[in-house]
Amino acid sequence: MSIYLHLFLTFFKIGLFNFGGGYAMISFIQNEVVYKHAWLSTAQFTDVVAISQVTPGPVGINMATYTGYMAAGHVGGAWVATVAVCLPSFIIMLLISKYLLKYQHTWGVESVFSGLRPAVIGLIAAAALGLCNAENFVDYKSICIFAAAFAAVWKLKWGAVSILAASGILGLILY
Repeated sequence: MSIYLHLFLTFFKIGLFNFGGGYAMISFIQNEVVYKHAWLSTAQFTDVVAISQVTPGPVGINMATYTGYMAAGHVGGAWVATVAVCLPSFIIMLLISKYLLKYQHTWGVESVFSGLRPAVIGLIAAAALGLCNAENFVDYKSICIFAAAFAAVWKLKWGAVSILAASGILGLILY
């Protein structure tokens, strides 16, 4: 099977079975591209997450694009992975948008979304814990940058761009 078909099927599946956006996708993408297909190493995957954060656009789509490029070795793989991860959402939204608007305030629809919300939070937490590994916390400096970034978001309410810029500057200074 060609790399393009592998990429398409993998990212179509990710797009089809993921709920909650790009952050909820991280652990699913990691499982597929690092552990199942070995297209990226754990360190490369962490770089993909970081690059996806600092580039404009949705995180999950950026991750698919970059992973497709890395797996295929050129832009064709990026196109295939990007289209594949977006296609299920596009199809589903076309099919259900009319009915969702009509029935969004019914007991059944509200119950389904009440069940999905905590699951999405769990997926995001799993992704965060999955990135807490020895390759990302190589020394006390890494732990300090992590703690400072966490505190800046949690207590100071800094945005992602400010955190990433400050962390990049700290990386230049400390390493």
